[in-house]
Amino acid sequence: MAKETPNWEGLLKWSLSHSDGTGSARNLSEEDRRWFMDAMQAQSVDVIRRMKEITLVMQTPEQVLESQGVTPQDIEGMLDELQEHVESIDNANDIHSIGGLVPLLGYLKNSHAIIRAKAAEVVGTIVQNNPKSQQLVMEANGLEPLLSNFTSDSDVTVRTKALGAISSLIRHNRPGIAAFRLANGYAALRDALSSESGRFQRKALNLVHYLLHENHSDCGVVTELGFPRIMMHLASSKDGEVREAALQGLLELTRYRLGKADTSQSEEDDKLKQILQERINGISEMSAEDLGAAREERHLVDSLWSTCYNEPSSLRERGLLALPGEDAPPPDVASKHFEPPLRAWGANRNPDAKSSTKKEEKETPPLLLGPVPSSGNAS
Repeated sequence: MAKETPNWEGLLKWSLSHSDGTGSARNLSEEDRRWFMDAMQAQSVDVIRRMKEITLVMQTPEQVLESQGVTPQDIEGMLDELQEHVESIDNANDIHSIGGLVPLLGYLKNSHAIIRAKAAEVVGTIVQNNPKSQQLVMEANGLEPLLSNFTSDSDVTVRTKALGAISSLIRHNRPGIAAFRLANGYAALRDALSSESGRFQRKALNLVHYLLHENHSDCGVVTELGFPRIMMHLASSKDGEVREAALQGLLELTRYRLGKADTSQSEEDDKLKQILQERINGISEMSAEDLGAAREERHLVDSLWSTCYNEPSSLRERGLLALPGEDAPPPDVASKHFEPPLRAWGANRNPDAKSSTKKEEKETPPLLLGPVPSSGNAS
């Protein structure tokens, strides 16, 4: 028997016919109200029921699922559906109450890489900008398997997805940041920067930047771990986003070092100057299209040069820091069509009335919409 679903087309027509914006609100009949509430409740119940069904599957042992012909691709598709449901913050918070969070975290240890990766992606969706779910995942020891996959999984996609989930879990979550630091998270991020995957490097650099922004004193920790040398290497990456993230990290670390009154020169300082000069030369050879895409990189290179050497970079002299039209506001097209009548009339008035020689030409007053007064009230 086919599963009955709400009549969404009928619901749409009903909604449009009862709220077209031209009339005042009217009271609904009891029959209309009941029909509307039943339709909305049916959809809500279907989502929760479906999440419970997915939870039952996640709770079923892997061997049993395999014996029933369920493939890893089937599980991946099921988790993909679950991810769509938990994009709603209410559903994300409900996943724990219906018993789905613990088996989902268990999938992080699944024998199939595609399931481990997809499970991490779902966890990241659940905790993103969601303090309640962040706390629930922390209490369920969800950070531990994520860290394990991030640091030691053999599949780079699994490592990348785990890092993305960790980033969402600890953002604006002080207990999460503290746990990440205690688990030697910075060392794991340093190792991630040595990967050949540009996406993995970008995620690691972005998380480093966030952590340093939250706790500036950690700049000393990452400096001791050798991050400046690695970031200088990545500042010459072929991946533009990796270069930008590496330059941003170097700028943060340089400002911290100079803020500590450390003006000593080292071999790394000479290396940095060489890399910045190479980036300036590379930017100078870019096409107009590439220059537009590298706007952030141009500003980072100039800021880093100015911070290190107390002088502007040669990008300014070459006119490559601010290209023509970059700082100009976008053209105002809409106001020509939607300018209020009174404003348009006022703009077209002659500000110097005395200079007008055509006194017979009177200004046309603006057209004001409203009821026309009767002849008896004209006076």
